[in-house]
Amino acid sequence: MALQSLPASGYSLIHHSDRGVQYCSEQYVKLLQDYQIQISMTENGDPKENAIAERINGILKQEYLNYYRATDLADGRILLEKAIELYNTERPHMSNGMLTPAVVHSEMISTNKLWKNYYQKNRKLVKLS
Repeated sequence: MALQSLPASGYSLIHHSDRGVQYCSEQYVKLLQDYQIQISMTENGDPKENAIAERINGILKQEYLNYYRATDLADGRILLEKAIELYNTERPHMSNGMLTPAVVHSEMISTNKLWKNYYQKNRKLVKLS
């Protein structure tokens, strides 16, 4: 249904997913290619790799985008860009010592790691065939 609602031209989409079997299937990949949608997947198929992206997406949706309704794709882009700007410039982050990402990056501030990583990342690449 989402693909049917795309405009005829003038869009550039990226579909990001973990390496779940449904997203790697030949039929699904072909469908994305037919619509000229770029495919992006996590590096190793480890579901934990996607946690940071899912956390950020959740924050953007819950703290910013749930309060607005886009009328079209252009409006949606504007709302998303504004949400990302607010997230990076006005929202203090506990993992940055309650500073915003913009301040940490612009002033090259070194922050203490305030989170724990309970798993070792598997660097083995999944065979693409």
